[in-house]
Amino acid sequence: MESQKHFESRIDLNELNQLISQIKFEIQKVIIGQEHNIDLLLVGLFAKGHVLIEGVPGIAKTLSAKLLAKTISSDFARIQFTPDLMPSDVLGTTIFNMSKSEFDFNKGPIFSNIVLIDEINRAPAKTQAALFEVMEEYQVSIDGSTYKMDEPFWVLATQNPVEQEGTYRLPEAQLDRFLMKIEFDYPNEDEELSILNTKHERKGNSEIDEISEVINAEQIKEMQNLVQSIHIDENLKRYIVQIVQNTRKNTGIILGASPRASVAVMTAAKAFAAINGRDFVTPDDIKKIVAPVLHHRLILTPEKEMEGIVAKEIINQVLEGIEIPR
Repeated sequence: MESQKHFESRIDLNELNQLISQIKFEIQKVIIGQEHNIDLLLVGLFAKGHVLIEGVPGIAKTLSAKLLAKTISSDFARIQFTPDLMPSDVLGTTIFNMSKSEFDFNKGPIFSNIVLIDEINRAPAKTQAALFEVMEEYQVSIDGSTYKMDEPFWVLATQNPVEQEGTYRLPEAQLDRFLMKIEFDYPNEDEELSILNTKHERKGNSEIDEISEVINAEQIKEMQNLVQSIHIDENLKRYIVQIVQNTRKNTGIILGASPRASVAVMTAAKAFAAINGRDFVTPDDIKKIVAPVLHHRLILTPEKEMEGIVAKEIINQVLEGIEIPR
């Protein structure tokens, strides 16, 4: 009876899957490889979670974000973070209007549906802190007034993990606002050759001009609501809780993941299942998204960092120590 009930309540994912196929088709006109990272970007979009993209210069971090934004028919803003950037440059400012004898609020670039923040770690803590409220509560409070964001509201941020000069470490509270951190890596030999061939054949034409709009803001909101309805069994919820709680007990970790991280893993797993055409979450969905969701939330012990151990390795150890639900 239970299985029949579940069958009757199946979610129609046809529209979502068609939209995802079209978005990927457009992005792959330009981006070679990075298939899993593109999937993770789509998970962030449909899970309604902000995404931090990390990688060395020249591996298409910013380009991938711009291409994805181009497939969406909505407001888009790009903000280049620099050491002299002030919070008002991001949020906006209140100016006295002489003709009306009252203050007007001039909205900053954060008031867009999709916001690309380039090199987020180049701005000082004061400017980074200006993002706390808007990323968490979808609103901006200035001079006693609150301004709501239009939805969908999605922040994509990039950072370079190599450079230290002129950069500021993101505070843990800021990192926790991101659903995932996606790490872009170098292409393999065949992919890099394909990049050269594609660039040669384009003969200097802009990559962005090749991308067509696929989805609008209303459709995104519909698909985000649809993803929330994806089924997840009770034993898989317990599996997520066990993973997150084990990060708090691991001797190699000073700061483990919070309950907010548990919610983030579940939400991302639902979106990952949906973009792969399933209306239910599997253990594999959780295993594939757990590192991107957790690794930026963990602080390792100095001893582990000196050994060159990274958070993903600890997460893999945690996964190996927990029985996979059947």
